[in-house]
Amino acid sequence: MTASEKYVAAAYAFVFVVVLLYVLIIATKLARLEREVAELTELARERRVAEPERKAVAVG
Repeated sequence: MTASEKYVAAAYAFVFVVVLLYVLIIATKLARLEREVAELTELARERRVAEPERKAVAVG
């Protein structure tokens, strides 16, 4: 393998690692967001059950 081929292989490996890290970071953020949405959904359900139905009142 020539020196230029080694540089090309190293460049491809570097780009691959960078893309892999990017995908891992995005996957971590997505998992966190899914957890937060699930928590908010559960809080909304609990609040809906805990509060009695309110009457609509005209304002103004």
